[in-house]
Amino acid sequence: MASVNHIGIATKSLDESQIIWDALGFSHSHDELVEEQGVKVRYMRGESLTTIELLEPLSVESPVGRFISKRGPGIQQIAINVDDIESKIEHLKSIGIKMINEEPITGTNGHRIAFIHPSSCQGVLIELVESK
Repeated sequence: MASVNHIGIATKSLDESQIIWDALGFSHSHDELVEEQGVKVRYMRGESLTTIELLEPLSVESPVGRFISKRGPGIQQIAINVDDIESKIEHLKSIGIKMINEEPITGTNGHRIAFIHPSSCQGVLIELVESK
């Protein structure tokens, strides 16, 4: 059965965005800098390991920076846990799903990840996160 790993929210300021999540009962877990993706990440944890990732771009040219320029702050991606990312990518491609990453890349916390192109998901960016 599938499960959500986290929801990524693009923001102009981690500190400003954290205020609402604190008020809703989430707690700040830790921050991470992911230079390869041009983003600062703040992990907000809720009950049952529910995770919100606040994403602040390092530049307007980064993927999150471009997202904010086009759409403004908001939900940028939904991440789904998968057991075997290579076989999931191959399966998705075999049924005509367009991938941004046809090979896994390293994401936050060292997890292997890949993104499905939003054009294959009704405009939603979906991140696959290997749950091993």
